[in-house]
Amino acid sequence: MMRRRLWMRARDDRGAELIEMAIVLPILLLVFAAIVDFGFLFQRYEVVTNAAREGARLATLPNYTVADVQARVTDYLAASGLTDTPTTAVSYADVAIGGAGGPVVNMATVVVDYPSQFLYIGPMAALIGGTNWGTITLRSSSVMRVEAPAGGGS
Repeated sequence: MMRRRLWMRARDDRGAELIEMAIVLPILLLVFAAIVDFGFLFQRYEVVTNAAREGARLATLPNYTVADVQARVTDYLAASGLTDTPTTAVSYADVAIGGAGGPVVNMATVVVDYPSQFLYIGPMAALIGGTNWGTITLRSSSVMRVEAPAGGGS
């Protein structure tokens, strides 16, 4: 009788769903957190890309300095809600169009580096000893042709 009762209890599957849910729920929450984090990361990358374009637009105009370009990039990022300090590099170079014998134009390049932190994955990774998921640097660059000064030929 006792043996039969133990055998019946072993075959009873009440509560199996609860145990399955307890096993799957942490994995499901981790996947959901990763989706949210990478969504925010992509949004920040788009803002950094647009800030680089804004800086390059300003760098192509006469009468603007490198400090003006860097201030415009920082202002654009701040207006978009990104408050960490970016690293902005502005450079100018002459480029031959169509090969070595082609016309030469001056190009402005703006490179923006922005440190971005993971909201959920970083702290979760830290709980289990991970350290590489805290901060990632987003980098975007934009290259545009420098406008000729008013009244100048070329």
